[in-house]
Amino acid sequence: MINTLLKSFQIDCSFTINSYIYLLSKLPIFKDLFTEDIYNSKIIKTIIGFVSIIIKIFKEFIFKFSYFFAIYILSTKYFPNNSTSVYIHMLFCLTILGIFINNKLLTTSKKHYFSLILFNIDSKKYLKSNIIWNTIKNLFLNSICLYIFFDLLSSKKTIYYIIFIPLMCFSRYIGELFNINFFKKYKYIWYTNTKIYFSVLLTFLGITALPFINIVFSYYLINYISLLIILLGIISLIWLLKIKDYKLLYKRLMNITKVMNSDNQKDYLYQAMVDVREKDKIIDNKILEKKQGYDLFNTIFFERHKQILLRSAKKYSLIIIGVYAFCIYLMLTHSNYNNSIAELIHLKLAIFVIVMFFVNRGAIITRAMFYNCDHAMLSYNFYRNKKVILELFKKRLLIVTKVNLLPAITIGVGNTILMVISKNTYSIQTLITSFLFIICLSILFSIHYLVIYYLLQPFNKNMKASKISYTIVTLITYLLTYSISDIILPSETLSIFGILFVIIYIIIALPLVYKIAPKTFKLN
Repeated sequence: MINTLLKSFQIDCSFTINSYIYLLSKLPIFKDLFTEDIYNSKIIKTIIGFVSIIIKIFKEFIFKFSYFFAIYILSTKYFPNNSTSVYIHMLFCLTILGIFINNKLLTTSKKHYFSLILFNIDSKKYLKSNIIWNTIKNLFLNSICLYIFFDLLSSKKTIYYIIFIPLMCFSRYIGELFNINFFKKYKYIWYTNTKIYFSVLLTFLGITALPFINIVFSYYLINYISLLIILLGIISLIWLLKIKDYKLLYKRLMNITKVMNSDNQKDYLYQAMVDVREKDKIIDNKILEKKQGYDLFNTIFFERHKQILLRSAKKYSLIIIGVYAFCIYLMLTHSNYNNSIAELIHLKLAIFVIVMFFVNRGAIITRAMFYNCDHAMLSYNFYRNKKVILELFKKRLLIVTKVNLLPAITIGVGNTILMVISKNTYSIQTLITSFLFIICLSILFSIHYLVIYYLLQPFNKNMKASKISYTIVTLITYLLTYSISDIILPSETLSIFGILFVIIYIIIALPLVYKIAPKTFKLN
């Protein structure tokens, strides 16, 4: 089994080294230095192999540390008087969520493909070696992170440390076994079913957020449930080690084209999200009668994609309605919540900047545009003409804004209702401006996603997001929205700033798209 593990490492390492060499050879600075003979150089391969291992270890640790750190920041920033209890509550709930969304054994990775299919490694030994290695790795990383953050939170950390280390290691086996059995029965991985996946995800995220309404799981409840999960995890591990048809399962799951042409199976999940169904291709002729030119072209595209674009917006709106219904219930049954919720909306309205950032559907809409339209049309020069780009941009902006207004109006109306039933004497002006602020945010993010799509066009001809500049701009956008969300200002003042900012952004964005997009809006 150790030999199997070492062999899989060797295969993975060889593929990684050759990939790095290939990427470096494509850079202008190394183009003349890196020839075909470089693949035979043991010294270069050793150096690149060593660096790649360091990078991989660093990435693993940073990812794990960031996860614990995010929970730590949330618990200490918003619950300074009860940070330890809230941290344990959140960590416990997210660990349970990980049972369902952190499955690794049935993933279409290159490592699995090379090891099981190309090199025909014994599937039973490969499965066991992977389970043991992932257990050791997670045990080591989790132990370090748990020690650091429990030490920062409380000196009485021993019992939590003892409970959470086996909990985080063994709980994932419950999910792995569930995922494999689900695949055997239904022939697909359960989390590709968006209805089930989002239901589970939102349920557990909601339970994780219970401290925000002063509900925190007790230590006794967490300890008892943890012991039960650890026991179920051990049983699941025993069952996993007995699986004999892992290779057959993997062959059924894996499509070689997906593995070889994608660095990330999420690309294919994204593709599924924007696929047009046959019934959506049928468009009522009355809608197209008076349309001409690019207006007709744009109308056909959005009519075919209407369900794709509206689907997630409708889901978010329903979730938002559920959240506001719960808040209304709290305010009507517990009067002590009235002032705190109403004042949160009035004085800390800026917190909705970060909410609107996540609710906005701009990212998935632009992906649909590229996958099902621009990917083909960008090969024609006329499609990158200044007038064509600006004309399509304006029409697309109108449609994108309409889609994003659905959850925005839901939030705006929800805020207004909460402020009215709080029995505080808010003026009509305050109610209107708080509503307008949410609408302004929706319009702003609609414009922003479309602008960075046209100016940075992140997708390449293989339909993968490849531009680092797009990722950086998206990250900067998130950091700015997060920092703005801490601002405390009355809704009237925020709304004035919001309206002015949207107007200025539009004035700047349209000329930028007109001048720069013909050069940047192309196939990479």
